[in-house]
Amino acid sequence: MMQRRFTLKTLTAAATVATLAMTGLSAHAQSTIKIGVLHALSGTMAISETVLKDTVLMAVDEINAKGGVLGKKLEPVIVDTASDWPLAAEQAKQLISKDKVAAVFGCWTSVCRKSVLPVFEETNSLLYYPVQYEGEELSKNVFYTGAAPNQQAIPAVEYLMSQDGGGAKRFVLLGTDYVYPRTANKILRAFLHSKGVKDEDIMEAYTPFGHADYQTIIANIKKFASAGKKTAVISTINGDSNVPFYKELGNAGLKATDVPVVAFSVGEEELRGVDPKPLVGHLASWNYFMSVKNPTNDEFVKKWSAYAKAKNIAGHKDKPLTNDPMEATYVGIYMWKQAVEKAKSTDTDKVIAAMAGQTFAAPSGFTLKMDEKNHHLHKPVLIGEVRADGQFNVVWKTKGPIKAQPWSPFIEGNDKKKDEPEKK
Repeated sequence: MMQRRFTLKTLTAAATVATLAMTGLSAHAQSTIKIGVLHALSGTMAISETVLKDTVLMAVDEINAKGGVLGKKLEPVIVDTASDWPLAAEQAKQLISKDKVAAVFGCWTSVCRKSVLPVFEETNSLLYYPVQYEGEELSKNVFYTGAAPNQQAIPAVEYLMSQDGGGAKRFVLLGTDYVYPRTANKILRAFLHSKGVKDEDIMEAYTPFGHADYQTIIANIKKFASAGKKTAVISTINGDSNVPFYKELGNAGLKATDVPVVAFSVGEEELRGVDPKPLVGHLASWNYFMSVKNPTNDEFVKKWSAYAKAKNIAGHKDKPLTNDPMEATYVGIYMWKQAVEKAKSTDTDKVIAAMAGQTFAAPSGFTLKMDEKNHHLHKPVLIGEVRADGQFNVVWKTKGPIKAQPWSPFIEGNDKKKDEPEKK
């Protein structure tokens, strides 16, 4: 009898503890808003993406220090896609169904975004995508805070063709072999045709992710450039392949004055791994550079430097760098916060409605606006020349933000497509 009573008491106590623990967990869950961070922290894309995870965490710390969102602290749930796109889709499912995140901030490559896209559409969840891309997509469930082709690629090629940009007549379209470079180059080839450039004056080449030997390709570029017409390279190489590409460029003595390279996926972070001195004068086209001078950017760089030091972030604790996708990540999380507060809810459809027309004073020095319909930011375009210190001198920029064209006019049939997501 005594044994039975002891057992009952023990079971009752255990049940009480379990109930209290569950109540505590439930209260914690109710007192926080979870957000997903979906980036490659290992593999070929980690060189570019790891810092975006840290940018989200910095913004979360700032937001939480000022009272959170709707009176609740933000709780980031971080996953490593390991540069593995099917894995990214599985992780997106877990973030949404198991972790119950209110929104996800993530992906770099278009193949990652396209892998996770069906998950967000099927579950009616939100993805904030912070990197320039090829366009040709418009989803109700994605907010694109990076550039569309008319906010990066087209202006860069126009600059190369101009007198200021060297008056290029022949073009090498060089990229990593996946959807973004292939589609961007399809658009650029059609654009070049519209400017009278013939196919024999366009060389197109692709390398796999993680490619490391660029000797043959650089030799082919030199041969192509020897025809006598001014030649330029348009690079859509992604990830850690940029390091051997730029090293080989330097080894081959291919200077910017001979054959300028304009890159769409190389910024301050990617140049960290190479000696920038032989690359002086080569170009990158973005919507932000760390070197831009204005009070908002001074504050952004200062905050990032302090955060990187405090958190002992590899590389950045000693040499803090900011770049375009970091700015786009930062703008995205703050616009999401503003939309949630306007909607007074994290409900997807209410946040989508509240995102229309959101504005944010960005480190670029421009006030960016989320288009009322097409889920893309209006962004300025900046072209920068590589400096000996791995930073960029801005040599050209638009007067103000440019509205994104998700459906490029240089792809046939796009004129019939709507400039807003289809209702499903």
